[in-house]
Amino acid sequence: MSTYQDGPGQGPDRRHRRPDGVGDEVVEALGALSKALETTERARGRLYDFHQLTGTADFQLDRAVELLRRAGHPRWADRIQAEILGRNVIPGHWTFQIVEAYDRTYYQPFKELEGRVVQELAGGRGHLYEAELKEVRRTRGHPHHTARPGAGEE
Repeated sequence: MSTYQDGPGQGPDRRHRRPDGVGDEVVEALGALSKALETTERARGRLYDFHQLTGTADFQLDRAVELLRRAGHPRWADRIQAEILGRNVIPGHWTFQIVEAYDRTYYQPFKELEGRVVQELAGGRGHLYEAELKEVRRTRGHPHHTARPGAGEE
């Protein structure tokens, strides 16, 4: 896919150009690896959503318990406080522990391995697939389709 023009402001900057000897299949494989990591980043974000939403719900229980007591239902207030407030979401775990385990067991090893692959196979140059895709799809000479930030094209 590598089709960029040379000249001032033309094509991706050096850190987004494939090094000599890096073929199309490697660039495509690195693009797929990057996309997989990006999907993992999104999954991790959802895990943080889960963590924050569960914590918010737990704090909202305080209000429910208070209102039940005021309404004359201390038995239900006590039961919610004892059985649900501060409860583990899975055995032995609050949500922060799930996030930590995910990061330690899956996310960090994935992120580190992706970085090592990019370093070894592409000299540390990331997003080669995307940079080349941009070159194919942009309209040369259009002010909103410049090759890189701050690059004015004649």
